[in-house]
Amino acid sequence: ERGAGFWVMAPLRTADGSLVWVNRGFVPSASRWQATREAARCTGPATVTGLLRRSEPGGGFLRRNDPAAGRWFSRDVSALAAAAGQPTATVAPYFVDAGADTPCATPDGPVGGLTVLRFSNNHLVYALTWFALAAMTVAATVFVLRDGARRRLPGQSGASS
Repeated sequence: ERGAGFWVMAPLRTADGSLVWVNRGFVPSASRWQATREAARCTGPATVTGLLRRSEPGGGFLRRNDPAAGRWFSRDVSALAAAAGQPTATVAPYFVDAGADTPCATPDGPVGGLTVLRFSNNHLVYALTWFALAAMTVAATVFVLRDGARRRLPGQSGASS
């Protein structure tokens, strides 16, 4: 709904010296973002709240990351750190999707808090499916037992003596 754009991944140096990558949020196409980029740069201490996510190594489904061109299709924190010249030994194996209260955000972005978790509630469908399967199993068992009993009755086999 926000149109074409990019996710802004930024390194965050923690108090112990390790590095955590933060997905600060979505920005519109590069031409509009470049004009306001410096205004959204954080300097000094910052507190980030958001969702902790595992690194996504290997690139996207049909595309591979191209660090030389600055084109990233997955959020591979080790590759991001290597491309930024950071020692990968101190990089956390996860990144943080920043919440809506992203520090240093401007009206033009980055817009955080766009990662939405929705857990579908299909319990009724699952219950109905399993009860229907159970009912069909009972019906098939009754049919097989009645058919077997009918065939064992004298005179019901269709053969003459």
